[in-house]
Amino acid sequence: MFFRASNLNTYYGLIHALQNVSLSVEQGEIVSLLGRNGMGKSTTLKSIMGLTPPQSGSIEFQGRSIFQAPCHQVARAGVALVPQERRIFPHLTVEENLLMGVKAGCAPPPDLEPWTLERVYRHFNSLERRSRNKGFQLSGGEQQMLAMGRALMGNPLLLLVDEPSEGLAPLLVREVRDVLWQVNQAGVSILLVEHNLKVAMSLAHRCYLLGKGFVAFEGTMAQLQARPDIMAKFLEVS
Repeated sequence: MFFRASNLNTYYGLIHALQNVSLSVEQGEIVSLLGRNGMGKSTTLKSIMGLTPPQSGSIEFQGRSIFQAPCHQVARAGVALVPQERRIFPHLTVEENLLMGVKAGCAPPPDLEPWTLERVYRHFNSLERRSRNKGFQLSGGEQQMLAMGRALMGNPLLLLVDEPSEGLAPLLVREVRDVLWQVNQAGVSILLVEHNLKVAMSLAHRCYLLGKGFVAFEGTMAQLQARPDIMAKFLEVS
């Protein structure tokens, strides 16, 4: 198994945010994590990354446990997070932001091309044109691209992406979707939190649908589409 999280229980004080949440990602997959706001999607990514460590459960990545590991150890193991807030450095240039993502000793497997500035610029053309601009001078779409490019500079094998299309115009949503597909085709597995159901369905091989902190459905996107009752109950659809 490439990645598996089992029976995760995460708390915010007395709030039981994740209740025995289990999910997996196979090598080469895009798996989407769906659900209404406040259901625990972002918490799931943060729990995997070690930012909000779960109190119980297990997390295995490439045969080793990363459960409750500090986030820098999770990153060095080959997992990267693109946060919903993007969190770029506003007063650093695009190139400086990208270089901040480099992790010493984190080389990809021999059969995969390493992520360098040149490679990131090939996938994110707008970043190369803006390489000398400061982070605060970028548009929302460019900041999203920069956050993804910075994460890739650490040569992750699993990319956790939180709401990449949020707040973007339709044209930029399409560009973000295409870049995620290209990144996956380049050998990076993706666990994607995405409120835009069309984007999720166009990308993901499988999905997990969260209720209030629990997994309400798991299956392929086709299997989810065949369950309009589940979609109406747990998603923002009619």
